[in-house]
Amino acid sequence: LYRDGHGVQKDKHKEMYHLEQAAIGGHPTARYDLGCKEWDNNDNAERAMKHWIIAAALGDDRPIEFMMEMSEEGYVSKDDLAAALRAHQAAVDATKSPQREAADIYDKIR
Repeated sequence: LYRDGHGVQKDKHKEMYHLEQAAIGGHPTARYDLGCKEWDNNDNAERAMKHWIIAAALGDDRPIEFMMEMSEEGYVSKDDLAAALRAHQAAVDATKSPQREAADIYDKIR
């Protein structure tokens, strides 16, 4: 809301506050967005990596895709990428269940 001014006045400070609160609460998109803001606005690559690794550990695919691209360009170390991949895989494995797999099959045949 505060980023785009939908229904409220644009406010960068409130936007960051709510993003941080959502990230603390475990919202993967908020973590990913905080990483992007650190990368774009603050040139703080180390802090951006931490946010993206946490977002990956919460099961978000976008930080993995972005970090792979940045790794090819030399901006992300292989160690950071490997840590994110391990964390992401652990999150994906933790959410696997026979019920979810059956639901996926059902969605595909509908």
